Amino acid sequence: MTRPMIHVVGNATVDMTVRLESFPRPGETVVALGAAEDLGGKGANQAIVAARAGAPVRLVAAIGEDQRGDRFRRALSAEGVGTDGLATGFGSTDLCVISVDAKGENTVVSLIDAARAFDPIPIGLMGPIAKGDWVVMQGNLRAEVTRACLAVARERGATTALNPSPLYPPNDYDWRLVDLAILNRGEVAALGGSEDPFEAAGTLMTAGAGTVVVTLGAEGAILVSPDETLRVSAPRVIALDTTGAGDVFCGTLVAARSRGRAWPEGLEAASRAAASSVQRRGVFAAFPARAEMASILSETCLVEQKR
Repeated sequence: MTRPMIHVVGNATVDMTVRLESFPRPGETVVALGAAEDLGGKGANQAIVAARAGAPVRLVAAIGEDQRGDRFRRALSAEGVGTDGLATGFGSTDLCVISVDAKGENTVVSLIDAARAFDPIPIGLMGPIAKGDWVVMQGNLRAEVTRACLAVARERGATTALNPSPLYPPNDYDWRLVDLAILNRGEVAALGGSEDPFEAAGTLMTAGAGTVVVTLGAEGAILVSPDETLRVSAPRVIALDTTGAGDVFCGTLVAARSRGRAWPEGLEAASRAAASSVQRRGVFAAFPARAEMASILSETCLVEQKR
């Protein structure tokens, strides 16, 4: 039986991570403890995680005709991610500057000129999407491009997933095009108009979203759908670097669902994979390897049902 393809439509960036003792206050200059360069971008991150979880994946994104773009092609191919959706001609490969403090918290400043100029529809990169596939998007493309891509995916019979980061203004979303929304606590509060994640998730569902998953950091994650409400706890770990943890969660959850796993199993696997990633520094280097992902996905998942 052929497994459905996951088409991750998003961005690819080079991540420059700077380690700090603490974040600077406005006007303050601090000395970094070290720095490292890695490949990243929410689209590329989620594609690689899903591939390591055993799913067939292709990345649809813009890269530059430069050394960083060449490095991306090689890295994605080595991970088993299809590169037929990579496009050039939109400027240099995008760049993210990530600051990580001693507690493992991070801030991210993104330069996404290539992603902002990118539209995969007129150049035929949405063509391979077929019925039963998954299309996963984030917030790095222009809002109108994201809506159009989700609409094409729906027309082709694909399941759509949106991880809306970075955020658009609330009126730029058409939640009727989204089968699965994956957000963190701050994102769902901003878009759902409530600090209560259950209430905010319900608001997005009322607006048309099919199922809403909210990640709550050390408190785990919740799922709200018309059929069920679930809560999964997060493993207790010491976080060294939370960069990319949300992408690990998203990529793992979508891969698990595309492989036919039930929601409780998918949520538990995604939570464990994300908890594993925060115990290592970096982006790609921190993601669970294939063997670890296979182990996570094979374990029995215990989920506490709420409400």
